[in-house]
Amino acid sequence: MIELADKVQIADFWVGAGDLVMIAGPCVIESAELTLAIARTLKDYAAEFNLPLIFKASFDKANRTSLTSFRGPGLAPGLSILARVKDEVGLPVLSDVHQVADVEPAARVLDVLQIPALLCRQTDLLVAAAQTGKAVNIKKGQFMAPWDMGPVVDKVFSTGNRRVLLTERGAMFGYNNLVVDFRSLPIMRSLGCPVVLDVTHSVQLPGGQGTCSGGQREYIPLLARAGVAAGVDALFMEVHPDPDAARCDGPNSLPLAQVLPLWRQLAALHQVLRRQE
Repeated sequence: MIELADKVQIADFWVGAGDLVMIAGPCVIESAELTLAIARTLKDYAAEFNLPLIFKASFDKANRTSLTSFRGPGLAPGLSILARVKDEVGLPVLSDVHQVADVEPAARVLDVLQIPALLCRQTDLLVAAAQTGKAVNIKKGQFMAPWDMGPVVDKVFSTGNRRVLLTERGAMFGYNNLVVDFRSLPIMRSLGCPVVLDVTHSVQLPGGQGTCSGGQREYIPLLARAGVAAGVDALFMEVHPDPDAARCDGPNSLPLAQVLPLWRQLAALHQVLRRQE
């Protein structure tokens, strides 16, 4: 099992205190109605198994493969929808920030500011996010060794903000493929941060469809169970009612209808492991 590190409070629960936390939602905000419907469904599922939940959806996907790919509603409209998730559904919210100018307005709404994997070494963005005092979820770059996240964490800690989560999302394994090295979980834990396993981006095939990424969503449950068995603090998964019709990351999104049975398994596995402690 992974040694305990500093815990991070989000809303009324802690990440890194022994509970299995879920971070879930659609890749990108497609509409207010769909976003709120997914959020309400996920809240019901999480409550059934007593799983703390952070709702995730991006207001802007600035790193899409193609110039013509759907990016989301943008900063102001997207944050307005996420504010409704907080106020009407009652869930803490997480979204990506891609540039320093986004950080201050995003911090007024978001409970967690997420640094995308491809930007995990961007000093100005990391420092600006940290200076808000909000929790910061940093995705380990596909090109990074887990121990190379040490200087990244130091940039955030230098501001006095220690509310940092580190997320494993797979490492490049040749062209258009990713692989999860589970050794990265305890290594990143040793940096003093709770660890998250992103089980949906880890099955992504980056750029695998030419103008967009592919994915192997059939392996999501396998990675999720392995992550719980390894003792991760949180699981990150993108979900959609109809992944084949999703406007972003559909091939590596979990169908919403499969979330409940999977979370039932994961909650049961987590409880078995806790009884062994």
